[in-house]
Amino acid sequence: MVHFTEEKATMLATLYARALDARREHPLLGDTAADEAVKRIDADFSKMGVNSDSAASVAIRAKAIDDRAAAWLARHPEAIVLHLGCGMDTRVYRLDPPETVRWFDVDYPDVVELRREIYPERPGYTTIGSSVTDFAWLDQVPDDAPALIVAEGLIMYLQPADGAELVRRLVGKFPSGHVVSDLFSSLGIKVQKLNPVVRRAGATVHWGIDDPHELERFGLRLVSSSDASHWATPETVRLLPLGSRLALQVTALVPAIRRMGRIAEWDF
Repeated sequence: MVHFTEEKATMLATLYARALDARREHPLLGDTAADEAVKRIDADFSKMGVNSDSAASVAIRAKAIDDRAAAWLARHPEAIVLHLGCGMDTRVYRLDPPETVRWFDVDYPDVVELRREIYPERPGYTTIGSSVTDFAWLDQVPDDAPALIVAEGLIMYLQPADGAELVRRLVGKFPSGHVVSDLFSSLGIKVQKLNPVVRRAGATVHWGIDDPHELERFGLRLVSSSDASHWATPETVRLLPLGSRLALQVTALVPAIRRMGRIAEWDF
């Protein structure tokens, strides 16, 4: 039986959410590798608080980040990619970058060990077993190309001081780069215990960012920011379960709720 504590347990819940989406007749993300992984992992996914609506929410966020990352990689086909706090995400397989891209998935050693058991090797792909805030792992990554840094479901779990230092070190390492990440507002941090996945995992979120411009203090330049009501394209919205469509409409009407979750992009 696979067991992780606190925030690491949420990665299995999001994996299961992507698997549930893949099983739908008209999936939003179509992450069949996630579905195959769930079938191979001996864990009780039924106790993780994931249903069809929460699965749709996870798929929408993942697709929005995928789309932004893929667009940047299309313009930088020889980039270095750092997928921070990757969990069991299959993003490298979904985006399938060319062999000229050097891709590094970074997460705790036990998470990386599970990844190596479940997922195949591929050219240009490396896993690093480390907390993202144990900064010695950065020495394993080359610094001779622009970097794409992707962080999904990570920033809010960091202590603000650790997150700030992580950003400074990333900006200082590479000649240039691009960051794609989701964020919670301070209100989003306060209400996260209402999220059954976070609550059942016993996880704790810490870092709320009300304005993505705040990270410009650490060497970034904000390029774009979109709240949760704008992550899904009209085509995606039409594929949503009824409950998810209604929730999205309500979210769009209430600014404080709409801004609890954002996806932002920065250059450096």
